[in-house]
Amino acid sequence: RLCLQSLWDFITAKGPLIKSPFFPVLFSFTAYLAFCLPYIALDFLSTRLPNLRKYKIQPQNYPTLGMMVSCIIQSAYHHVVLIFPVTFLHWYWKPMNLPVIAPELPKVLLEVGVCLLLFDFEYFLWHLLHHKVPWLYKTFHKVHHKHVSTFALTTQYSSVWELLSLGFFAAINPVLLGCHPLTEMAFFLVNIWLSVEDHSGYDLPWSTHRLVPFGLYGGAPHHDLHHLKFKSNYAPYFTHWDKLFGTFTES
Repeated sequence: RLCLQSLWDFITAKGPLIKSPFFPVLFSFTAYLAFCLPYIALDFLSTRLPNLRKYKIQPQNYPTLGMMVSCIIQSAYHHVVLIFPVTFLHWYWKPMNLPVIAPELPKVLLEVGVCLLLFDFEYFLWHLLHHKVPWLYKTFHKVHHKHVSTFALTTQYSSVWELLSLGFFAAINPVLLGCHPLTEMAFFLVNIWLSVEDHSGYDLPWSTHRLVPFGLYGGAPHHDLHHLKFKSNYAPYFTHWDKLFGTFTES
């Protein structure tokens, strides 16, 4: 707890901002763009540097500036027009409570891991259903598959329904587990980062799937193949559900 208390004290010192209805939108959008920036830089640099281009999963396909701008505009629009009203209602009905004591580090790590596993399972079922039911795919999920070759900014390029439903899964899991607000923030950051990495289009030496042993984590190659083939690899992060349901394809 002591190692996180200073961090939590620093956060709670910004109490008025943290408790405001604007914070969730600012937190989410700022974190999303910050995590996308390194990959945006890679997209511009690797077209000129062969040593970087070898890490591109589909080196024949690169996003244009216009494609990137379109994704950013859509994400900003969704945050302002859709996410903000939802967070405002939540703020109105249930204002955030900031406890004085920080959580213990092992508990934070455990609960973040459990939240990720729950989200992975929920996303897998949601994703599988939207691919197996043609009406759901055409009406809601097809937007996200506009780009066969993914890049970081395609992470949130999706329909309103997809954005809100997956956002609901991410938000409800820490509540169900009774997580500390610091744990909740940590989970949101990890979840945003892994989602961006999944859509980055790069298989880097330090990518998450290379750090998790036994092929338990699919990472960017796993999800990139889903966008390329459409009919496999429905789980966003881990590989066990796809292997269990027979929808796993080796990247």
